[in-house]
Amino acid sequence: MAALTVGSVELQSRLIVGTGKYKNLDEAETCLRVSEADMVTVAIRRVPQAAPGERSLWDVIPEGMHILPNTAGCYTEDDCVRTAHLARELLGEERGKCIKVEVIGDEKTLFPDVAATIAATKRLVDEGFICMPYITDDPVSCLKLLDAGAHAVMPLAAPIGSGLGIRNPYNLKIILEQVREKAPGVPVIVDAGVGTASDAAFAMEMGVDGILMNTAIAQAKDAPKMAVAMRDAVRAGRMAFEAGRIPRKLYATASSPLEGTLPSLN
Repeated sequence: MAALTVGSVELQSRLIVGTGKYKNLDEAETCLRVSEADMVTVAIRRVPQAAPGERSLWDVIPEGMHILPNTAGCYTEDDCVRTAHLARELLGEERGKCIKVEVIGDEKTLFPDVAATIAATKRLVDEGFICMPYITDDPVSCLKLLDAGAHAVMPLAAPIGSGLGIRNPYNLKIILEQVREKAPGVPVIVDAGVGTASDAAFAMEMGVDGILMNTAIAQAKDAPKMAVAMRDAVRAGRMAFEAGRIPRKLYATASSPLEGTLPSLN
């Protein structure tokens, strides 16, 4: 399976995971490890400060895992840009070069502020960031992000943390077609809404390049087991997409040829 490339970053896994909502740091550490993801997203503004001598979130992220700081909790363009710079200062020029651009427009639905997201993406790209913006499943908004220089477009499949799965596969299909026509090297990554392994496999079978998820793993009854399920679902869905499914037909088609069969005994 080919690697997923975002800007100058190459990922062997097409699953990107988060760090929030786990019961404890031990569970988070286990899930990050068994998911075999290459990239983890961290809400820079929400990382709790550890007491002296205690482990922090940074301690449980596997060595070598790419960190994707995000601007969760930002409601304005300026706040988003400021948080991105804080992340780069904290992580260093190299580790902090990727940023998940997130500007929330509504506190209840957590839908993005589209105009502010596009504007923040343009500013951050101009300032040397690799930008992976969270956006609505709107083809026009995704194309405008390409104009802003986004290195990936990450449409939601459903509201953040809802677990509703792919609510509008038709919009997602249009986004895939239009982004690949305009910028073939820019990946489309589903961000938000996946609830279980079948949702992940379905999205990957449609041809999305990757999936970013957190709640579906962290809030599962058995989070480590769900992390493994999501890992395998993303792999299986990608392989099925690459293999090419058979056409759908209304009527049955014999799986064995009729030529050369034994003659009827009647």
